Amino acid sequence: MEELSSCKTAIEHCLSTKAFAIAHLYKEEKAMDMHIHDCYELYYSISGGRQFLIDNRFYAIAPGDVFLINQYESHKLTQIDNHVHERIVLSIHPDYVKQISTPNTNLDYCFSNRAEGFQHKVSLDKSAQSRFLYYVSKMTSARGYAHDIVEQAAFMELMVLINTLSNANAAQAAPAEYKYSHQVEDILAYINQNIALGITVEQLAAHFFLSESYICRIFKQATGTTINKYVTARRISIAKAHLNEGDSVGEAFEKSGFGDYSSFFKAFTKAVGVSPKKYANLSVS
Repeated sequence: MEELSSCKTAIEHCLSTKAFAIAHLYKEEKAMDMHIHDCYELYYSISGGRQFLIDNRFYAIAPGDVFLINQYESHKLTQIDNHVHERIVLSIHPDYVKQISTPNTNLDYCFSNRAEGFQHKVSLDKSAQSRFLYYVSKMTSARGYAHDIVEQAAFMELMVLINTLSNANAAQAAPAEYKYSHQVEDILAYINQNIALGITVEQLAAHFFLSESYICRIFKQATGTTINKYVTARRISIAKAHLNEGDSVGEAFEKSGFGDYSSFFKAFTKAVGVSPKKYANLSVS
């Protein structure tokens, strides 16, 4: 399997093949704005970094950390410094993981289980880091006869490792860690609790007794994105989840909190690449 050098290319390859793709990235690729995509993301940090914003939660990034992000969760790397930011990202098609699972072993569990207290981050010790990189090396170096079997076998072993560690991590019920500030934490919580309602910068500023310029500034400093972009990304994420659950386009529009259908249609199509109706049809096909 070819090791790619672009996250966007890996996502496109994953969606076209309905399997998985691997990208080895450095600081040279500009971090995406707040975004969502139709494949799972398994993000492994080699060099560490500043923080990850996934939905409404911040995580510090250290070498050996793995982040598990499903197709409904908006996310963005924030506060990246000028040092080399090396990571390996696996883009994984949800159907592929389900197909290679068995009645006794659900390899999809670490992406589909979002119980209360779930942590997107799993910190690997030195032994687990070596195993992770070994499986990635097996997949990216496989050539010639039976290369597809070698790739799939290594991928399955990797997913067994990650699910095992994720389950152990959940059992420990570790508290959410890095928060940029209590103010931004409260703002994010309020947005997510009221996402189906009309949320504006003016309304947020009034609710938290802050000026509009100040609330915009601290939010951008903490998350790396604007309030409006964050709200839009979360609403698209919610709409996608409802469409995948079988809701009509109209129902997804109403539950996602967009003020009017035109705005919903334009934002969804731009972010996802297809119209809400086409996405709904693809989800049930």
